[in-house]
Amino acid sequence: MAQTAQTEIRHDGCNQEGDAAKSSHGSFCWNELMTHDPEAVKKFYADTIGWTFDPMPMENGTYWIAKAGDKMAGGIFEMQGECFEGMAEDWMPYLAVDDVDARVKKAVAAGATLMRPPFDIPNVGRIAILRQPGGGHVGWMTPANSGS
Repeated sequence: MAQTAQTEIRHDGCNQEGDAAKSSHGSFCWNELMTHDPEAVKKFYADTIGWTFDPMPMENGTYWIAKAGDKMAGGIFEMQGECFEGMAEDWMPYLAVDDVDARVKKAVAAGATLMRPPFDIPNVGRIAILRQPGGGHVGWMTPANSGS
C-alpha cells in the first residue's frame, strides 16, 4: 500500500472497487500504459478523457494510477533503462489467473515466451509477463485478494 499526503492508494490486484468479475480466472482485469514520457501521457488523457492520476511510489520511480472519477481506470508505467530503449509505447493488458506460477508453466509448454518471471507486488498480486506464440504481450496476475 502506498501513502501520499492527500490520498491512500490500495490497488487490490485485478479487483477494482470490489468488482469480483474482474478478478475471476481468465478475465481481463487491468490495463497499463508503458511509456517513456508519463507526464505527456498524463496530460493527454487528462485533457481528452478527463482522467486524474494518483501517484504510487515504487522502488524505481512512480507508478501512476489513472482514475475516471473515483474509479481506477488503469496504470501508467514509465519505461526506464537500457532494456526499454527503442521500445514503442504500448498498452499492456492483464488477465486474472488462479495460479500464475502453474499457468506460466502451461503457457511456456504451449509455446509462450516468458518475458518476466513471476514476481510479487505487495497488495496487488503475483504477476508474470508473457509473449504468446503469435507475438502479442500479456500480463498474467494472481490478485493479492484471490486467496491463492
